[in-house]
Amino acid sequence: MAQTFDVVVIGAGPGGYIAAIRAAQLGFKVACIDEWKNAAGGPAPGGTCTNVGCIPSKALLQSSEYFEHAQHHFADHGISTGAVKIDVAKMIARKDAIVKQNNDGILYLFKKNKVTFFHGRGSFVRAVEGGYEIAVAGDKPETLVGKQVIVATGSNARALPGVPFDEEKILSNDGALRLGAVPKRLAIIGSGVIGLEMGSVWRRLGADVTILEGMPTFLAAVDEQIAKEAKKAFDKQGLKIELGVKVGEVKTGKKGVTIAYTNAKGEAATLEADKLIVSIGRVPNTNGLNAEAVGLKLDERGAIVVDDECRTNLPGVWAVGDVVRGPMLAHKAEEEGVAVAERIAGQHPHVNFNTIPWVIYTSPEIAWVGQTEQQLKAAGRAYKAGSFPFMANGRARALGDTTGMVKILADAATDEILGVHIVGPMASELIAEAVVAMEFRASAEDIARVCHAHPSLSEATKEAALAVDKRTLNF
Repeated sequence: MAQTFDVVVIGAGPGGYIAAIRAAQLGFKVACIDEWKNAAGGPAPGGTCTNVGCIPSKALLQSSEYFEHAQHHFADHGISTGAVKIDVAKMIARKDAIVKQNNDGILYLFKKNKVTFFHGRGSFVRAVEGGYEIAVAGDKPETLVGKQVIVATGSNARALPGVPFDEEKILSNDGALRLGAVPKRLAIIGSGVIGLEMGSVWRRLGADVTILEGMPTFLAAVDEQIAKEAKKAFDKQGLKIELGVKVGEVKTGKKGVTIAYTNAKGEAATLEADKLIVSIGRVPNTNGLNAEAVGLKLDERGAIVVDDECRTNLPGVWAVGDVVRGPMLAHKAEEEGVAVAERIAGQHPHVNFNTIPWVIYTSPEIAWVGQTEQQLKAAGRAYKAGSFPFMANGRARALGDTTGMVKILADAATDEILGVHIVGPMASELIAEAVVAMEFRASAEDIARVCHAHPSLSEATKEAALAVDKRTLNF
């Protein structure tokens, strides 16, 4: 006999597990279904973010950054280490242990909040009176009935046409995170978040890294001034980035991978590499969901069609995160998950897409929220801009990391903050102040009048706000 739940969540990534927990907090009887497995075949909730995305990539970025500091920067501090070596297997094992801690943490949170977890693939069977029948295909097949269903099945890496991932020579983010040794030559197609972060990891560890990007401009979604500053830093580090290329045939052989392409000048070129990471975006994951069984509407990309409140075309069925429209970001999925749980409870939350922060965890880090200068120009909106370089910040000097700046864009008439863009140390943490300010529709003057601790990196944000009114104090 099928078990009945008030809310059934399909997927335990950031959107799904957070939705399940919030729904349980609101007094609902909740089930969450997830099929991710660890090496031992056990449950590994957390989705792409925890297992092969955000969390493991940050672990490797941290390890590789320590290695780079030990090799090239410790001497500046008077620290002598002798020859520095990298044990890749131990680095990967540390990353795996961190992933498992997060997996286990989610299972603990389910238990704490009385969410019933089912390990397997969830799919629609049919609509029934008062809800939907959901099948769980796994070691222990189950049938559930959900009065309300939240789909949070995430996304998959997009492969090059005709070049499937083998995770040996042609790698997705998954394979890129579990290389057993540092490749001598690493090619990457796509200079987005995954391409830059993985390129940074393996470049620091000794790989000769070349990134091929189809767009004629670097990081087209980022504020142009910030992107140019970041590109200068990456060039200096030895990360080779070719823009405006058109990738042709990709061949694998005993020695590695050969990529034929046309460069920005229209000239034919070839790139030889031991490994190739393909990071050309992600596609919504509706594989095996059996959406057609209940008439769940998908768009031409395979994403589930939802309205502004994450409602699908079916009563009582919702969808959040990467499987719907909007940015494919873990924190966006979390916000939607919370909002949907609260809407089911009759509350009226909102998710403001204009204040969702973006971060690239390279060195320097890149973070931004709101509109870029090129977007404001295209919209014909009058604005003021202020920026402050980290080279004039005392804490950045003490850290030995003075690359980059903070840039604030504000409305020319009202001074309301329209966008904040950061390239430099700890940009991922500094952007939070900007998000809070924009949520409360603060002005640049508001930030400029707030006392910031000294010495701190956050003072660069205050100074950039002062610069909007052309009155910086330290530059």
